[in-house]
Amino acid sequence: MPNQAKKGSILIVDDEKGQRDILRVILTKQGYDVVDVPGVREALKQLERREFDLILTDLKMQDESGLDLLKRVLADDPQQCVILMTAHGTVDSAVEAMKKGAFDYLEKPLERDNLILTLARAFERIGLLRENRVLQKRVEAIQTIPNMLGEHPKMREVFRVVAKIAASTSTVLIVGESGTGKELVARAIHDGSQRRARPFLAINCAAIPDTLIESELFGHEKGSFTGANAREIGIFEAAGGGTVFLDEIGEMNVAMQAKLLRAIQEKEIRRVGGKVNIPLDVRIVSATNKELEQEIRRGNFREDLFYRLNVIRINLPPLRERGSDVKILTEFFVKKYSQASGIAVDGISRPALKLLMNYIWPGNVRQLESVIERSVLMAESNYIEPEDLPVEITAASALAGGIPFELPPEGIAFEELEKGLIIKAMERAEWVIGKAAPLLGMSYKTLQYRLEKFGIERPERRNKSY
Repeated sequence: MPNQAKKGSILIVDDEKGQRDILRVILTKQGYDVVDVPGVREALKQLERREFDLILTDLKMQDESGLDLLKRVLADDPQQCVILMTAHGTVDSAVEAMKKGAFDYLEKPLERDNLILTLARAFERIGLLRENRVLQKRVEAIQTIPNMLGEHPKMREVFRVVAKIAASTSTVLIVGESGTGKELVARAIHDGSQRRARPFLAINCAAIPDTLIESELFGHEKGSFTGANAREIGIFEAAGGGTVFLDEIGEMNVAMQAKLLRAIQEKEIRRVGGKVNIPLDVRIVSATNKELEQEIRRGNFREDLFYRLNVIRINLPPLRERGSDVKILTEFFVKKYSQASGIAVDGISRPALKLLMNYIWPGNVRQLESVIERSVLMAESNYIEPEDLPVEITAASALAGGIPFELPPEGIAFEELEKGLIIKAMERAEWVIGKAAPLLGMSYKTLQYRLEKFGIERPERRNKSY
């Protein structure tokens, strides 16, 4: 017969060999992994070699006492479970030991059934403590950045890097597709730094015309251009001592890149139309959904600026590369929007969750959040069902599985659907175009054209290591 799994490990500490022998026989038969030693010094040597779930120790021994052992053990691990064995005349000492952290005491001579029952209670508590530690680690793993969840190894690595570099003063470049949470990471870096009491100011470089970007960053003097009716300070000056987040830095024009580079190198700025240099004291965190190395080769981004911004690089994985996180994100968003809307939605059905797990999420977490917000509002019951999901989710699943479906009156986002199917085919074909093209009923050249059209690249090329 195969060996049965042990219930747990027990270290017996007693200077009476006969007592140790009896306990070892009883507890071994009960399925426990038992080690016995004659005193405190031997016990401490055993604890250096391995961990024990429970320590069963006599109170009075020839060298040091069970109280001495309890004190040393709890100093190293306050959650270590210790049970004392005591003679009738030392019960008061055992009660005092419980006040200091012992789980319980047993009065000698030991009664077998009482011993087994006490150990069962102790291991029940040990199990609960172990579960709590696991749950706590999981919570820490999935939400070490406020409003950002993830337990996939790629996200755990992001959390690890953010925690490690937040306190530094180095510039940070965050690379990731739209909707992956780049600003959340930037805010977490600021909140974990010594600049947390100063402003965190963000600017989207793609949303500001080239003619105004310099003024937005550095400010301007009155009369420096048409419409400049008063002096205005830019975000670099306004964020003094804090952090500036330059989102979509890859969209900044080359001329402005040169001015930004000078500001970083010289640690000073000058307002548009101004003649005075202003000291610069900010940490710069930038983000992009572009591969800046490619933009450098195309002449769209300055190489010297890239190296200034790319001192620390954080790659945010797209949601399709961490599909296991879809479930916990869905549960989080269901609870969030159920509470916000006052609609009693308790969760999502398994069929509906399966559709979400199989979708490729071109809009990443932002798209998933939008889908869940809509689905909570559309739900006809306490659970989100497949019919409550947007048509692009159900249509993509139907097409991927070769299942016919009716085109809804409102139509579908065809380009997103096509892009998702191409990515799915490329992943199945291990990113070999010649293998993926037949899966889609396309020629090699047609698929190659669509890959370029949608900017689809193999993940290893798009997101390089830190």
